[in-house]
Amino acid sequence: PYSLDSQKVRIALEEKAKLPVFQNGAHVIFRAIDIIQYIDRLAVHLSGEIQPVNTEVLQWMQKVDGWNPKMFTLTHTPLKCRAFVSKFIRRVLIARMAEAPDLASMYHVKLRDGYETEDRLKDPETMRQSEEELSKLLDDVEAQLNKTKYLAGDEFSPADSMFIPILARIALLDLHEEYISSRPRVLEYHTLVKQRPSYKVVIGKYFNGWKKYHTLFRTSFFLCVRTLFRKY
Repeated sequence: PYSLDSQKVRIALEEKAKLPVFQNGAHVIFRAIDIIQYIDRLAVHLSGEIQPVNTEVLQWMQKVDGWNPKMFTLTHTPLKCRAFVSKFIRRVLIARMAEAPDLASMYHVKLRDGYETEDRLKDPETMRQSEEELSKLLDDVEAQLNKTKYLAGDEFSPADSMFIPILARIALLDLHEEYISSRPRVLEYHTLVKQRPSYKVVIGKYFNGWKKYHTLFRTSFFLCVRTLFRKY
């Protein structure tokens, strides 16, 4: 439930709920932005509609994807929790390398990225830069929402699927006042999208009100049990 990329893709899938099946065979797609575009193209193909590529939607998707939420999330997470999760993830990657030697190089890259991330977190400049980039993105969104109902027009689009989890993450980190409430249009938009069925299924189910504490407890319990029994 805490994975932003998973939230982005699941919202896109919920919004395209008329799909009878989602199957791509041996074709593996890793990046959320690519998966969402794939889903959108598949939905259009199955519906029989022929629609031109919406460059504004694509531009907003790329703009949202350009901000990396990892550093922002980690710098606003208690050090003790961050250290525990980081250690667990490293163990998972090492176990995966042993189980699937043919994918070892991919897992090695992820492992190296984890160590590099921990080093970057020690630099105060990292936090400042991440916050500035987020503020710039939200300012751009605020300006856009003065003209349109949703991010790339008056209809919900894949760009919104990309952006909504960012607002949810900000709220989860108790930074709503600083980043969302201070921008009237973003606040209005956030209130609007929280009413969508896709939001309720993907995010609200886990993080609305007291549910966020239940999700935190379940996740923590899961990690502790897996660590205890070395099930990585």
